[in-house]
Amino acid sequence: MTTHKNLFRLALAALLLAATLSAARAGEVNAAVAANFSAPVQQIAELFQKETGHTVKLSFASSGKFYTQIGSGAPFDVLLAADDTIPKRLVQEGKAVEGSRFVYALGKLVLWSAQPGFVDDKGAVLNKGNFEKLAIADPKLAPYGVAAKETLEKLVMWNAMQRKLVKGENITQAYQFVASENAELGFIALSQIMHEGRVTEGSWWLVPAGLHKPLRQSAVLLSGAKDNAAAKAFLAFLKSGKAAAIMRGFGYELP
Repeated sequence: MTTHKNLFRLALAALLLAATLSAARAGEVNAAVAANFSAPVQQIAELFQKETGHTVKLSFASSGKFYTQIGSGAPFDVLLAADDTIPKRLVQEGKAVEGSRFVYALGKLVLWSAQPGFVDDKGAVLNKGNFEKLAIADPKLAPYGVAAKETLEKLVMWNAMQRKLVKGENITQAYQFVASENAELGFIALSQIMHEGRVTEGSWWLVPAGLHKPLRQSAVLLSGAKDNAAAKAFLAFLKSGKAAAIMRGFGYELP
């Protein structure tokens, strides 16, 4: 009986030790994520956490706002930006790890209305002018706002639209203006209205790629996390087939 008790105690001690070591190995990732990528990254992070035991803390804002915060010393480990310009700049400034930057998705811009049938499949509604407000993300802060501005400039409408524009601090706010019908129209990310490969609300026009610079959404490991194994593992997981399947479901193309 004593032998069995000793064996049980040894087995229990081994299990406790294994659990302790596993907890010790589990890390945390503090991720700054561009607002357009909020829905897919939540699914990706949940899957990553289940598979690795690491935890991921997600923060959402415009890429430009994160650039300012990182420059001021915000304790993020990774940045998932909506373009490649900001990650490149962070590497050049020594605030991100050389060689860690990569494109994780190619974003798509759409003109969207919460009203079914309001937006045609050619975007001709912009010429009709039968709307009071057009929402975009602020081009000074958000790459999707830059893409919206470039689109309107290519269509020779930027100046004419100034009195109708309402600008959100990020693409989520631009979406909210339209979803609440405080603006009849808005340039938003396709990922905000597409789920499992389908758009199920309102009416929309997919902006042709030639009307704006590519939205090469790039990720980078920040300098303060150069030795953070969990952060490196999360960026690696972002390149996986499982993450790619989630991104495709939200309308992203892969590089």
